[in-house]
Amino acid sequence: MYLSWNKKTITDFSDENINHLYNEGYVFTRVGKGVMNQTRSVRINLDKFELSSENKRVLRKTENATMEVSPLPDEKYSWEIGKLGKDFYEKKFGNGVFTANKIKELMTAPTSNFNLLLTYTSPFPLSKGEHKGVAVLDDNARRQTLPSLPLVRGGSDASGYAICFQTKNILHYCYPFYDLSSDIPNLGIGMMTRAVVWAKEQGKKYIYLGSAKDASALYKTQFKGFEWWDGKIWKEDVGELKNVLK
Repeated sequence: MYLSWNKKTITDFSDENINHLYNEGYVFTRVGKGVMNQTRSVRINLDKFELSSENKRVLRKTENATMEVSPLPDEKYSWEIGKLGKDFYEKKFGNGVFTANKIKELMTAPTSNFNLLLTYTSPFPLSKGEHKGVAVLDDNARRQTLPSLPLVRGGSDASGYAICFQTKNILHYCYPFYDLSSDIPNLGIGMMTRAVVWAKEQGKKYIYLGSAKDASALYKTQFKGFEWWDGKIWKEDVGELKNVLK
């Protein structure tokens, strides 16, 4: 059951209005155009974000997952993408949680609230010492910009996707899904970590990572700059959040 304290449908889609509403705990939903829910939203203040040792470990573990950024609606959508998403949500959360038709709608319909797609792929095996991805930090924490390899959209090379919303100042990492049989370890958190790194590289102020409905969301607290909306203000105290989610 989605945690929703309030709901509104907007008609003003200016970045200024949307940024303001996200700052008040509202997030876009998949229900319909302009529909936003106020929830226990979580975000990363990217001014404070830097990679921790755990983040670096995740990036190394998933270094053969390259990320591509493309706009929505998606002209290259194929039915395999919808099936991948349906299978993912069905196995993780149960039948009927997310249909292939809903994924298609979010990625292709003009009524969708979402405008950005992140695609993760591993087209070729890595030889020792090779790296692929948005960014990887070496042992001295110096950022290296790394080349991306071409993707085959909708084919077997695509390991995962994330349906997102962005303005100039924010990225909402909304609906991720991936191949649960992928041989890439820690793929889910690796996808999220790469999105956080990319958002910071783009000069965004915040990346929103959904909500903290229950304790299963606590993995999101591993990023420096973590904040959560308590219904009135943004807080940084992870211990307090843990108590709320008990």
